[in-house]
Amino acid sequence: MKKLLTIFCFFLALLPAVSAIAAPAVNPRHMTFPPLVFQVPTTERVVLANGMVVHLLEDRELPLVSIQAYIGTGSVYEPADKTGLAALAGGVLRGGGTALTSAEDFDDELEFMASAIESGIGADLGTVSMSCLTKNLDRTLALFAQVLTSPAFREDRVVQGKNLMIEAIRRQNDDPKEVADRELFKTIYRNHPLGRYPTIDSVSSLSRDDLVAFHGRYFHPNNVILAVSGDFDRREILGKLEKAFAGWQRGDVSLPQVAAPTADDKPAVLLVKKDIDQTVIRMGHLGIDKNNPDLYAVAVMNTILGGNGFSSRLMSIIRSKEGLAYNVDSAFSAGRRFPGTFTAETETKSSSTAKAIGLMQGIIADMTRHPVRDVELSLARESIINSFIFAFTTPASVVAQRARLEYYGYPEGYLENYRKNIAKVSKQDVLRVARKYLHPDRMIMVVVGDEQKFDKPLSSFGVVREIALEASK
Repeated sequence: MKKLLTIFCFFLALLPAVSAIAAPAVNPRHMTFPPLVFQVPTTERVVLANGMVVHLLEDRELPLVSIQAYIGTGSVYEPADKTGLAALAGGVLRGGGTALTSAEDFDDELEFMASAIESGIGADLGTVSMSCLTKNLDRTLALFAQVLTSPAFREDRVVQGKNLMIEAIRRQNDDPKEVADRELFKTIYRNHPLGRYPTIDSVSSLSRDDLVAFHGRYFHPNNVILAVSGDFDRREILGKLEKAFAGWQRGDVSLPQVAAPTADDKPAVLLVKKDIDQTVIRMGHLGIDKNNPDLYAVAVMNTILGGNGFSSRLMSIIRSKEGLAYNVDSAFSAGRRFPGTFTAETETKSSSTAKAIGLMQGIIADMTRHPVRDVELSLARESIINSFIFAFTTPASVVAQRARLEYYGYPEGYLENYRKNIAKVSKQDVLRVARKYLHPDRMIMVVVGDEQKFDKPLSSFGVVREIALEASK
């Protein structure tokens, strides 16, 4: 009996192996799946009595509430001799206390409630955000409203903010990647506010009065869009918002006129000498804005070129085939207020600098010469369409999307039609937009590294202009 049991167990052990041998091999490349069905989430749009626009989305899964305020302002609107004003105002807005709550008490209260309030101002957008437990909504919202309506900009916090900015400027040349990025954008946006960066002198000249005036000019309820999501009742949250901002009066907000940047038709080779073993390479030129009808074809084109990881041309050749870099990619950023940029970037060892540059230039130029392959087009379109869903992973991200679309003036139905517009892009479209919007003969190139270690002189790519980094003082 024991012998029979042993034979039976041995036979059972063989069954999986026999089944595996008998089962046909499945090639994952030939697997098919039903089409992904995804309905773009919507929000409710409400306008408060004071003119503030609110996008609402309830979510009762967790006892949390998030609110993000989008304010119509930005560093592009600051005076040239006050570069850094918007960034400083954005930081001290939250950190400098309010007319009703000292900076210390503000911090202590938020910490006790496990709430968070943050603020910042970028190139064309100001933000103030808050998150809290539902039970602490009333007090956190009151503090949030104080930041927006009555920041104190306390003098010692202004000085602290300036010192932090000045220290960051002193260290701005430490990271060669940051140096390359900065010098590329300064050149692409030459003589434009988008190409300005704070200096020690410009930050040192800023005063508390400058921050107060900046806030007074742009912070009005009719210049604010709120994105509100989380655990709340619609009627109750609207009542709380009306109450929190009841005393905030509408204001006359007119953004200064800022001319669009102009493209430079001349190529440039810029060298920043730095004693490092790895060369940082950046290249690019002025791009398009969000209103360009070729936006979708450009997105597909760039995905094939360098925006889709290991399947992109830049990555598959420069990293996978030649082994010259860990990362190489490209980006065609559609500007929201002004034309954006096309950029390509990599880092490689000094002894392969010229080879990497030549390959990048050749791959970019080749996009303008021949149609892409069917498999490249299909993969790029599917990648964009299938990743679309990840922009809506949380209720907060949904309301943020809707609020930002309104803030930047995107057309009605932009999100709903996005995947369809991507799916319509053809090989002919990709070649056409590559020839129209890629300018390999007019690119600005910034190289940071030790030219003595390069495999070829940088002058083989054009007349070299050395950039002397501003000394920190």
